[in-house]
Amino acid sequence: MTGVSRQKQKLLTMKKLFETKTDEKHTITGNRLIEILGDYGIKAERKTIYDDIKTLCDSGMDIEITKDGHSNAYYLAQRLFQDEELYVLADAVASSRFLTQKKSKELLKKIQSLTSEHKAKDLRRMVYVSNRTKTFNEQIYYAINSIQEGIFSGLEIHFKYYEYTVEKRKQLRHGGEVYTVSPYSLVWENDNYYLVCYCEKHEKICRYRVDRMTQVTVTDIPRKELSEEEKTEVTNRQTIYGMYGGELMTLQLQFDNKLIDVVMDRFGEKTICHKNSDNTFYINEEVQVAPTFWGWLFQFGSQAKVLGPERAVEMAKDAISDIADCYK
Repeated sequence: MTGVSRQKQKLLTMKKLFETKTDEKHTITGNRLIEILGDYGIKAERKTIYDDIKTLCDSGMDIEITKDGHSNAYYLAQRLFQDEELYVLADAVASSRFLTQKKSKELLKKIQSLTSEHKAKDLRRMVYVSNRTKTFNEQIYYAINSIQEGIFSGLEIHFKYYEYTVEKRKQLRHGGEVYTVSPYSLVWENDNYYLVCYCEKHEKICRYRVDRMTQVTVTDIPRKELSEEEKTEVTNRQTIYGMYGGELMTLQLQFDNKLIDVVMDRFGEKTICHKNSDNTFYINEEVQVAPTFWGWLFQFGSQAKVLGPERAVEMAKDAISDIADCYK
């Protein structure tokens, strides 16, 4: 019976062999396939091997034929992900501060399983994890599951929120107070996950860092129905510039010409740029005027400037003055 069972596994075994052992630089001949299958206790003949390869191709596998000496050789040509896509995914996982080192290594191992074992070795050499700043909160994955359940089910969630003391110790905010919120979306920003929600305590739309949340539970209470104004605020809070609130305003912003790439990255290629001088241009864009926006703009020093409206110019002056006061 064992032999019969192994024979039934032949196609699955061959599929696995093509996925793990072959790529365009590593092929396998029919005879070698027969030998490997024999090592697994699976009998195979040349004719049945060719029929099995055809069956695998008919099932959707892109198995190409090439030559190894005078013999036909085979390899899996196309996979779900291209090599460069796997490199991007692997580096994103390794770079993410949101993921712990343990979870990063687990995910990288799974990503490596999406290519041949030969390329998996190259993938390991391409990506480094150990020296990158990582979170230490393993509970974050359970928190995300609970948050998503609340979002998809339209239910309120409870959680406690912690912060760090100057001694780098964790402490629950407000003495361990339980937060009750209506969750609407998760936002990935600056290597962190944020929950956009309506907070009952503050009676407004807020953002909370997911890795600072603990004891997240889903209630059986329907979440708050938002007004149109609140829906707009949820959208605003889904950007880094809306993280700390602030007024939504249309600003006229001037930049040095050499910052055009930065402007395109921030506002998109549909942004209309107007020539202001031989060395500068200006744009009119709606932004959330918040501390994060000023932080972004001021990093360019004299190469970026608010032209209007006048109230926004005064806000910029006040923000700069506040910074200057720190050094008096």
